[in-house]
Amino acid sequence: MEKNALDTDIQFLPGVGPKRALLFRKELGIGTIGDLIKLYPFRYIDRSNIISIKDAAPDMAYIQIRAKVEEINLLGGRESISPDNVKFHKVKRMSVKVSDGTGYMELVFFKGIKWMFSKLKTGEEYIFFGKPSLFNGHLNMVHPEVDNARSSDTGGNFMNNAMTGVYPGTENLRNGGITGKVMNRLMENALALALPDMEETLPQHLLMEKGLVPIHFAVRNIHFPKDLASLEKARYRLKFEELFYLQLSLLKQKYVRSRNINGIRMPKVGDAFNICYDSLPFSLTGAQKRVITEIRNDMKSGHQMNRLLQGDVGSGKTMVAVLSALIAVGNGYQACIMAPTEVLAQQHFKNISRYLEKTGVRPALLTGSSRTAERREIHRGLEDGSIGILVGTHALFEDNVVFRNLGLAIIDEQHRFGVEQRARLWRKSSCGLAPHILVMTATPIPRTLAMTLYGDLDVSVIDELPPGRKPIQTIAANESKRTALFNFLKEQIKLGRQVFIVYPLIFESEKMDYKNLETGYEQIVKAFPFPPYKTAIVHGQQSNDEKKFNMDAFAAGRADILVATSVIEVGVDVPNASVMVIESAERFGLSQLHQLRGRVGRGSEKSYCILMTGNKLSKDSRHRIQLMCATENGFELAEEDMKMRGPGDLEGTQQSGLPVELNIASLAKDGLILNDARQCAQAVLDEDPGLGLPKNRLMAEEISKDRYKVRDYSQIS
Repeated sequence: MEKNALDTDIQFLPGVGPKRALLFRKELGIGTIGDLIKLYPFRYIDRSNIISIKDAAPDMAYIQIRAKVEEINLLGGRESISPDNVKFHKVKRMSVKVSDGTGYMELVFFKGIKWMFSKLKTGEEYIFFGKPSLFNGHLNMVHPEVDNARSSDTGGNFMNNAMTGVYPGTENLRNGGITGKVMNRLMENALALALPDMEETLPQHLLMEKGLVPIHFAVRNIHFPKDLASLEKARYRLKFEELFYLQLSLLKQKYVRSRNINGIRMPKVGDAFNICYDSLPFSLTGAQKRVITEIRNDMKSGHQMNRLLQGDVGSGKTMVAVLSALIAVGNGYQACIMAPTEVLAQQHFKNISRYLEKTGVRPALLTGSSRTAERREIHRGLEDGSIGILVGTHALFEDNVVFRNLGLAIIDEQHRFGVEQRARLWRKSSCGLAPHILVMTATPIPRTLAMTLYGDLDVSVIDELPPGRKPIQTIAANESKRTALFNFLKEQIKLGRQVFIVYPLIFESEKMDYKNLETGYEQIVKAFPFPPYKTAIVHGQQSNDEKKFNMDAFAAGRADILVATSVIEVGVDVPNASVMVIESAERFGLSQLHQLRGRVGRGSEKSYCILMTGNKLSKDSRHRIQLMCATENGFELAEEDMKMRGPGDLEGTQQSGLPVELNIASLAKDGLILNDARQCAQAVLDEDPGLGLPKNRLMAEEISKDRYKVRDYSQIS
């Protein structure tokens, strides 16, 4: 069978060869012509506009001038080199003076001088394209692209396009001769070879229904747009296709699993659930009740539950976890709750033990620092079934931790656990059926990201805070307000409140002019001397015992101030703490700032979050700080964070990665297209769940390709 040009090794593309092919593989992961075609421009330059030299300015982006070469000078250091019998290895730079009748400009070349010297002729007119800059008070252009003004054949067909694509590149690529212009020429060669072999990837009925342009038009115009309208049509089609197939693969996987994977049937809630529920000192919110109903329906369905529970800081996810675990216990099974840190595991255990007091259900805590004797007793209790709920950290993954009948695994902050570790937990079910899985996160995930990262899970959201929680007043301040801040903290401590002070660094960094824990702690102890003030300190380099001692001292009210790094971000619950001071707040992302702020406001008193920043803030930093002061809604902040930083930088997504690599679509910017694509994918599966109809054959073939074999999060949770 004749090989498809798209699968041809990149080295055989005219203009590439073995050396450049190696660069493409190393720098951009491009191995075939098809890979190259999927490298889309990230912006476009309008080359249709020629401006006069007198109108050029150094603050402009790329410009194009039409000018005549007046003078060429070769320079070795500061002295001129005669162009007669020149030895080019001695030439350091070439200066070319050009004019267009309105003014003069200098063009400077440091590389490729021999070739450019042979190309440029005094008195000839050329098109020069580059970035203008100012040097010694004069306008110049360094390494402009050069084309003959009289004909476009030297530039290839792409030079006739008004808009030229700018492709992702690296310093190594440029040093290897793969400049922007070369990339355009290679892309044109790639399209000439491979476009005829490119087959339509979306069925005709979908193209018609959505008004999408054909694949050939889209690919040609994404690289070499005929005009702006053609570019927009191409962009929309390619983005829709990418997001449609991503959602189709996720939803199909969810559909197959929901019908094929049997789960443990848990038909009743049981006495322990009812006793706990009836003895709660507070009423559950409507959102908590709704989520528990969704979980309850999953657990009695006979299919394995795979549910993501999103809840903003302080929304009451732990209570939902406890009641869900008690449903498992009420049906004769065990449950485990996994936390990412010892501090959080201990906190969960403490709270859960309180809720379970009247139920007769025995909880246990297993962490890395559990003593040998404790471990033995826990192992016995798990194996004989006397321990109903096990709370722990990574220690739960150890091979000697064996459950009698694990029915529910609750994972808090899933992204902090590795895939392989979660797979080991899956295998701990001894009843032959997969345990139900509930994944919880306090990091608000933007809807578009949740639909993609967890598109095959059912999603529940607790979007209501418990009654009585007062808004947290968030204030931004800089160093000039330090004295006022300390006076305010003293007033709060006098009222019986406690204070968190969080720093981004542990030890001083020469490169970073940020407040750090080491000097910060000294400053606090000096400003708040003992007696009467007591200050505790917690950071990642302490032993677990040290951390626990200091945290316990603060939680019990024996310390007024806790100085810490962001190790306290997750799970610290001190209702009496009413002030959170975040030093060098510009160093933190929005989601992290929001998590830290959530450590206060847990009691009945008014709480404050004070964001201390440097005097000089970047535009992004200022925007983040303003947003924090403007809203307490974690989901709004997460959406903004993703727009500012991109989905790959959000907490958690780097570890797990997006299920499918996106070449052109952006989860931060293309939420509307993603919604449309998901609805469309859902409609296709509603009509034809197995994609067996002739009209859907193309879709079935497409999602069977390797790139759409999405990792099944349910199987590895």
